[in-house]
Parts: sequence; structure tokens; C-alpha cells
Amino acid sequence: MKLYLVFNYQTMNDIQHFFSPLDLDIVEINNHKESGTLSSLIFAYRNGFDFPEIDGIDIAVIGVCEDRGSSENKGSSIAPNEVRKYLYNLFEGDFKCKIADLGNILAGNTIKDSYFALSEVIECLIRKNVIPLIIGGSHDLTYAQFLGYKNLEQTINMVCVDSLLDIGNPSENPEENTYLGKIILHQPNFLFNYSNIGYQTYLVNKQHIETMQRLYFDCYRLGEIRDKIEEAEPIIRQADMLSFDFSSIKHSDAPANSNAMPNGFYAEEACQMMRYAGMNDRLSSIGLYEINPNFDENGKTAHLAAQMIWCFIEGFYHRKNDIPNRTSPDYKRFHVMLSDEKYEINFYKSNKSDRWWMEIPYPPQKGLKFERHTLIPCSYKDYEMAINNEVPDRWWQTYQKLF
Repeated sequence: MKLYLVFNYQTMNDIQHFFSPLDLDIVEINNHKESGTLSSLIFAYRNGFDFPEIDGIDIAVIGVCEDRGSSENKGSSIAPNEVRKYLYNLFEGDFKCKIADLGNILAGNTIKDSYFALSEVIECLIRKNVIPLIIGGSHDLTYAQFLGYKNLEQTINMVCVDSLLDIGNPSENPEENTYLGKIILHQPNFLFNYSNIGYQTYLVNKQHIETMQRLYFDCYRLGEIRDKIEEAEPIIRQADMLSFDFSSIKHSDAPANSNAMPNGFYAEEACQMMRYAGMNDRLSSIGLYEINPNFDENGKTAHLAAQMIWCFIEGFYHRKNDIPNRTSPDYKRFHVMLSDEKYEINFYKSNKSDRWWMEIPYPPQKGLKFERHTLIPCSYKDYEMAINNEVPDRWWQTYQKLF
């Protein structure tokens, strides 16, 4: 374990001290450097080599060897190197990747030390326009991922793919089933919206669902998303940070979790959501959590995690950079007036990607604090609801938060 001292970290040389280099004998990529595989393309921090230069890098892989916040899934701390075994042997797709692997953040002297190290690294990378791709570790590390935004002077949207709503008791430490309560109550409050994808009702306290509704947060049941997986795209497109709990994937596809369930997302659906995340122009960090190799079957879950990361990378290198500009000719604009004339909604459709957004009227007394949340991703389904004189749920929830 390491003891992390508090400094004002400004450069990559500073955050290097948080990382332990990779032992290539452990991740077993010494003999797999076939041309075109990620092992030949990712610049990894390894024993005997310098820490990677970040300038010009798009994505930084970070392993976090911390699982003390997971009372029922001990063993997820060894996941980062297990995932790397499969990730490094995948082939580059139709993209030229610029990726660095910074190595592993080892468990600190206390769990708060680990949170501090991860949050400092995330803040530094985001400021340099590099996306941290975190391989945990337990799901409570989402709290540290969130804290990486605290000094960036903007409110953010957070999306979790999870079969549970991890609110728990906010008076407790932010373990895997309580971290969300800590995030919601954090002061100063810089969380604008939280969305859950894939919760299973029989696993969730009804009071927690009611709490989410009172806060105008979005929660989508597993069956609702699986029925039409493309409806997950606008939810994910709203995220600044995404956290993916592997217990949300069904046991037959991802057994490496002591809490794995018979129901959940299929492997291909998880990969599709990761591709959506990669294509999200505003996403600035992503974390994969709760992979426990002690419960894996022939590396199935670690292999799936590697393929999900590959899908994220592919999505990233196919970004359209089409966040709407209200006056740009690259968008079709549709104005819908509801029949009672109480609400009117402007929709924008990108000519590049055919993706949709809708506009929320912005109260001038709010200043600039929430202005970035006035154009929210949506789907054609929301437009259809509006022309049928129905207010889309996601429009109404954002409207309530702004007013």
C-alpha cells in the first residue's frame, strides 16, 4: 500500500508518482506484439521505461487496484492486469489510436488516499483534454471519478450502467452501495443530472426510486432499455462521466462478480453502449468496475471488458463533433408548439449524424451556470411525442431542474 500526500499537482511528471509501472510478464504481452495489435500501438508505462508523454494522446488507460469499498466482491483489485491480457491482443480497427497506458494506481494507506490519487489524476488528464479510461477496482471508485471534476468550475451530468441504485445511507463511508448518496449530497454541488441505465426493480428499494424522481433524475429499467437498445444512446450522449458496473451484465455473459445476476444486459448490448459512450462528444471520463477475476470462467469477463474498451475506442475515433450550434446551417431546426400553447420546444437534427437534440428555455436569472444543459440529447421518439402534443419526459425533467 502507498501513502499519498496532498500536493498541488500541475504536470504529468507530478501525477507519475501515483502510478506503478506494468510488469509485462504479468500482463503477458511480451510475445504478442503482432503488427496492428494494440500492444504494438499503446505506449505503456512499464518497468525500465519512462512515464508516457501525454501531449498528443487522446485516451489514457488507468488501472486502479483498490477494492476495500466492496464488502461483497473482494478481488476486483486484481482486474486491471487481467483485462490488459486480452485488450493488448486485440487488433486496431479503422482508426489510428493515440493511447497511453499509465500503469496502476496501487491501493493507498487508506481508501481515501486511493480516492485522492484517482481524482487528482482524472482532473489533470481532463484539463489536458485526455480521456481517463479507468479499469477498477470496486464501483465506489465512481465517487473518486466524480471528485475529479470538483475544481473544473462546471456542473456535470453522470450516467451509471448499474442494476442497483447505490444510494445507501449517506452517513456511512462511500462503499459500493452508498457512493451515490455521497455524490448527491456533496457540497459544493456540481452534479446537474444523474441517469441510471438498467436498474432491476426487484433489487431496488422503492424509496430510492422515489428519491430519484423527486430530484428529477432519470432511471431506466433493464427491460425498457433492452427492448430498444438505441434508446440508451441519447441518455449516454448527455454524460460528462460514465460508470459501468459489471454486475449489470447477466451472469452467463460476465460471471466475474460475486453479485452477478441471472438477468442483465447481454455482452453485445454492453459493447453497443460503450460505443455510444465513445461517440459522445462531451464525455470526458469513463470507468469499468466490479470485475472480479476470482469468479471468472476462462477469462470470459476480462475478455468482454477488453472488447467493450475496444468498442469505446472505435466510437471515440468516429466522433462527429456535432454538439449543436443554434445558428449553424449543419442542423435542421423543428419548432413544435403544444396545443395548449403553454410550452414550445425547438428540436435540432444533425446533418452529420442524424442525431437529435431539444432545447430547454433558459431562465436569465440563472446566469451562465447551467447554460450548457439547455440543449439536451434526445431521439426521434421525443420529437414524435411532441408533435402528438405530449411533453417528453427528459425535456420536462430538465425544465424542472432549471426552473
